[in-house]
Amino acid sequence: MEYQNTLSSAIAFSQNGKLEEWIHLFLNADANNTAFSDGLKLFKRHYLGPIKMHVSSLKRCCGPESHMKWQVDREGFEKRVSSLQKSIESDHDMPPLIVQYSQEGFELNDGNHRYEAYVRSGYKEVDVIIWMTEKSDYDSFLEKYSHYQDSIPIQ
Repeated sequence: MEYQNTLSSAIAFSQNGKLEEWIHLFLNADANNTAFSDGLKLFKRHYLGPIKMHVSSLKRCCGPESHMKWQVDREGFEKRVSSLQKSIESDHDMPPLIVQYSQEGFELNDGNHRYEAYVRSGYKEVDVIIWMTEKSDYDSFLEKYSHYQDSIPIQ
């Protein structure tokens, strides 16, 4: 199976029990987020997806706003979001966002610029990969969001 920086590639990897492999290939090659990949490797994780989630369920943690966990330059952020909006219009096979779930809720870990581009383009749902560390979070997710269980294999 050949890796590609696309949703369809993530789905294919997931259907073959290799979602975690796709995540690390993506983070290290295309997302330029090796630190996140290295952090994920520190513990056993539970992965689910890709699945569609409503944008209102997710919140950015990276952006120019002062309250952001990872604050970035406004001009650079806006340029990247604008560029991604154009890409989204012409390419409907963009890679899924990567989101952590805990009992406190969802945290968007990778794809903040893509998320903002989707929101500004009027999308109501986005494709995401969910990851969890604790078994209790995994069980909580399955209990609260059981309608996702049949959408794609859980790993």
